[in-house]
Amino acid sequence: MPLIPTFFLPTMFSTTLVKALRNPERPTISVEFFPPKDERSAETMLRTARTLQPLGVDFASITYGAGGTSRDTTLSYGAELVAMGFPLIGHLTCVGHSRQELADLVAQYDAAGFSGILALRGDPPKGQSTFTAHPEGFSHAAELVKLVQEIRPNRFAIGVAGFPELHPEALNEASDIRFLADKVAAGADFVTTQLFLDNADYFRFVALARAAGVEAPILPGVMPVLSLKQARNFCGFCKACIPPALIAELEACGDDEEAQRKVGVSWAQRQIRELFEHNAPGVHLYILNKAESAVEVLSALRS
Repeated sequence: MPLIPTFFLPTMFSTTLVKALRNPERPTISVEFFPPKDERSAETMLRTARTLQPLGVDFASITYGAGGTSRDTTLSYGAELVAMGFPLIGHLTCVGHSRQELADLVAQYDAAGFSGILALRGDPPKGQSTFTAHPEGFSHAAELVKLVQEIRPNRFAIGVAGFPELHPEALNEASDIRFLADKVAAGADFVTTQLFLDNADYFRFVALARAAGVEAPILPGVMPVLSLKQARNFCGFCKACIPPALIAELEACGDDEEAQRKVGVSWAQRQIRELFEHNAPGVHLYILNKAESAVEVLSALRS
C-alpha cells in the first residue's frame, strides 16, 4: 500500500491522529527518537529527522529517561522536532515524580508544542530491579492518563503502551490485558506496542484486547534490526523473542554487518506489509535515531 505524505496541524493533532488511526484506507507511519546525550549524537538525530520527514511520516515520538534522567533533553530536542514540523508525542513516565511534578511537565510539553503524550509507568531507574512509586506520585500509567485528561482535557492525543509478548512484570496474560483495558478506560486514545519480530504475537495481542473490550487503535511497533548481536541485546532488554527464521537469516550473513542490516530491513518490510494486509492502523518504527534502514523501509512501502 503506497504511503502519502500527510502532516497534521499541531492544534488539530489530537482529533486528527485518532481519526487517522481509525481510517482503514491509509495506515499511519510514525518514528521514535531518543534524546541525544551529546552534540555529535544530536546532529545525527536531527539529520535523521530531516531525512525522514518527506517520506510519509505522520508523527514522531521522543522518549523519556527513567526518573526524568532525560527531562531537559526530551523537552529541548522535542521542541526542535516540533519546529521542524513534526507533530510530536512526548513520552512521560511516573518514575520518581510527584503528581505536581507530572502536572508541571504536562504543562511544559504543552508550552513546547507537543501534540500528544505517551503515558507510561516507566521502568525502574538503573541499578534498581523493582518499581517504587514516588510517595506523592502514581503507581500505574492509568493514573497518569487521568491526570493529563484532567489538567489538559482534549489538548493532547494520549497513548499508552501495549506488550504483545507480555509486560516483563505481568503475572499472566489475563492480568496484562486488564492493565491495558484500565489504561484505555482512563482516557487513552491509542495504544503503541513494544517491538515484536513475529507478527503472530501482535495478532494474538490485538484479539485478546478486543475480547476484553479495548476498542482503541493498537499501533504495532517494529524495529529493523541492525545485526544479530544488536537484536539479542535489545530484545533481551525488552523481553522480546527473535524468531528462529530471522536468526537463521542473520547467521547466514556471517560477520558481514551490512548484509545483516539488509536482512533486518527486509524482515521489517515483510512484517509491515503483512500487518497492513491484516488492517493494522499503521506502524511505529523504532529507528534508534538512525536514518538508513528507516529510509529503505519507508521507500519500499511507498513503491
